[in-house]
Amino acid sequence: MIKPLGDRVVVKVVEKEEKTKSGIVLPDTAKEKPQEGKIVAVGTGKLLDNGQRVALDVKEGDKVIFAKYGGTEVKVDGQDYLILSERDILAIVE
Repeated sequence: MIKPLGDRVVVKVVEKEEKTKSGIVLPDTAKEKPQEGKIVAVGTGKLLDNGQRVALDVKEGDKVIFAKYGGTEVKVDGQDYLILSERDILAIVE
């Protein structure tokens, strides 16, 4: 598994099957880049200049919406993940 550092998180991207209104399934090349996922690992938090560490606002298991072009894509054991900084996370879906 991937262990993120600092204020970074690892997100398992949720791929949605996209269809047109008439029911045609869109190929990967025509789809929008996904912006939703589930957090599978979190770092230890942001390190401030004074040496204190601030905990992240998100936790493992949270479903989140993130910036469309944020983060770094990685593949581990055939599964796609995204490593994001906490500032790239826009919202938690409840």
